[in-house]
Amino acid sequence: MNPSWIEEFHNSADTLRVYKGGSLIFRSDKDRLAPLIDFLRDFAPAGGQAYFLDRVVGNAAALLLVKARCSEVYSEVGSELAAHTLRDAGITFEFKLTVPFIVNQSGDDMCPMEKLSLDKTPEDFWQELQTSK
Repeated sequence: MNPSWIEEFHNSADTLRVYKGGSLIFRSDKDRLAPLIDFLRDFAPAGGQAYFLDRVVGNAAALLLVKARCSEVYSEVGSELAAHTLRDAGITFEFKLTVPFIVNQSGDDMCPMEKLSLDKTPEDFWQELQTSK
């Protein structure tokens, strides 16, 4: 991962950036999974060398990154569940901070998307998101 991309990402309001072929091809400042869902709808699969920078990567995001054919991901916070999913998919990743799981907004339980993603394949999770609208 290009260190200047990480520095630029840290200094931005973006929640997701995607680079391919050395160029920024996608950016978003939306919350939660919305940026990854937008990317999947508009650009995916990325194929080739696609580098993703995301603020938070839980297992739900990791499954979407696998579906997007991400080759490498950097995140400020990542869950152990996400690390397992990314590792199994052969995706290189770096989490600045690793937590057991992503918590919900009130901080008293697992994030609903993290729960929904448990024991699902990337395609199963994507289908679940499409039907739960």
